[in-house]
Amino acid sequence: MYGIAMDLGTSGFRAQLIDLVSGKVIKTSMTTRHPLPGANITDHLDFAITVGEGLAHEIMTDAVCKLIKNLTDDTMQISKIAVCGNPIQLSLFQNSEIRDLAYAGRNMQKRLGVENVERQARIFPAADIFKDRLDLGRCDIIVPPAVQHEVGADALAMMLETDFLDQSAPTLVTDYGTNAEMAIKVGNRIITGSAAAGPAIEGQGISCGMLAGPGAISDVNSEGKYWRLTVLDEDMAGRPSHLVDPRTGDIIEETDIRPAGITGTGLIACLTLAMQTGLIEKPPRLKYGKLILGEGIRISESDIKEAGKAIGAIRAAQLTLIIEAGLAYEELVNAYMTGASGTYVDPWKALYVGSCPKYTRRIVQFGNTSLSLARRILTEDSKLAEVIDLASRIKVDHLMMATSTTFKNFYTCELSFWTEGMDMELYNRFLKIYKLPVLPAAFSEPLMEKSSRKDIAEAGSESIRHVDDIGVTLEEIAPGCIMCHQCEDECPEKAISSIENDGAPVVRYSTRRCLGTACKRCVKVCPVKAIEYREIRILSEGNY
Repeated sequence: MYGIAMDLGTSGFRAQLIDLVSGKVIKTSMTTRHPLPGANITDHLDFAITVGEGLAHEIMTDAVCKLIKNLTDDTMQISKIAVCGNPIQLSLFQNSEIRDLAYAGRNMQKRLGVENVERQARIFPAADIFKDRLDLGRCDIIVPPAVQHEVGADALAMMLETDFLDQSAPTLVTDYGTNAEMAIKVGNRIITGSAAAGPAIEGQGISCGMLAGPGAISDVNSEGKYWRLTVLDEDMAGRPSHLVDPRTGDIIEETDIRPAGITGTGLIACLTLAMQTGLIEKPPRLKYGKLILGEGIRISESDIKEAGKAIGAIRAAQLTLIIEAGLAYEELVNAYMTGASGTYVDPWKALYVGSCPKYTRRIVQFGNTSLSLARRILTEDSKLAEVIDLASRIKVDHLMMATSTTFKNFYTCELSFWTEGMDMELYNRFLKIYKLPVLPAAFSEPLMEKSSRKDIAEAGSESIRHVDDIGVTLEEIAPGCIMCHQCEDECPEKAISSIENDGAPVVRYSTRRCLGTACKRCVKVCPVKAIEYREIRILSEGNY
């Protein structure tokens, strides 16, 4: 019999087929992005609230079905599925209440009748989710509990799958991603938070970006005046690739490992080298207008701004947690980095750009803790009970960054640094104005440790399988459409098409391309207001 461990991440889904007798990983499969429109957790939540929670659930279920079929055709041999992720992703997957997650204010939650929603551990038949989509026999789905409604299984995973809870010294753990979850532990007190960092930290939302996968530039190092690229291979391991001149794009030394794009860790490496060598004079100003790493792989000043917004949001949230914990910056002893970006990034470069605290004494890199916890729930009979017990005992304070004045002030400085060219001297002057402590100099030689060389430490005997054809086509009737096609021209991702269907104008959206309700450039450009991006239905789904 088999089990499936699954991580429903904000930037994509990952799943593993597990032999329940031996406990070994047989195969690993992952999507190349999230199936819902949008590039971050706010987009996904907004889409579900605006367009319909049921529709969002159907789109996610469609993608999960494709992942499962990518792992095995014999679905009747799957006896249980363990699913981890943040509360929003798990709620959408289960088609359960999300409005309490969408509205932070208690008064609004009370008016909606969704205050104090509990998210306990659940074990329920897979048929409740998949119904007529996929026959899984008597398979059960296991969903771990949340600590509070904002602190879900992914946050528990980054605490449990590291030694975070055992630390007596001040320790910060961050799961790097489009929604960067983090927690700080000081004594017996734990404060959690998250930063909607945006897609650039995962290589999305930038002109040549891609998620961590085969062909992605994951690191860059200097060799004289040239840059050596590191590219992920089919096993998600970094391999030396071309030696290039970043000013011209000339390939000085060519290898058989060709880059296809750049992921977030590679972008951080480029920022570090460019700032150290003067190719970036002051963010986001590029001395030569762009950095060229290969054919079609160019980094612009707009890309640097997007990366800076993500890095700035993470640093602002980390600094806010430190202040909230009553610590001086220098009192932070440990910084743990988890997730794909936390695994593949060069920690020295993360220190340099500020996505990891510069004044910590010890940095440890871990892999995908969410997928690891899901796997252990499948293979260790007592693990779910342990997680439930911990969730009931652990006392955490959750800090909402959206309502934190401290976060707002830090992030204002970060935005000014990354998008307006403000130097650190002026940055610290503004911190004084905000009555916040100025940032100290970097700790000279923090201890660096690497717990995992790859984001997914155990992937099975085969190469990781990638599922590209996720998502569905959405259709909206567009009364009054004059077929000017301005919506198509305006769409930055070429996700929309307008056609006449039996004489009635309709627009169609590809969810795998669409940037969701945070974009709506198609709606804004329509000269006759024929589309609203609200009354949408699924036109086509996958075959299983």
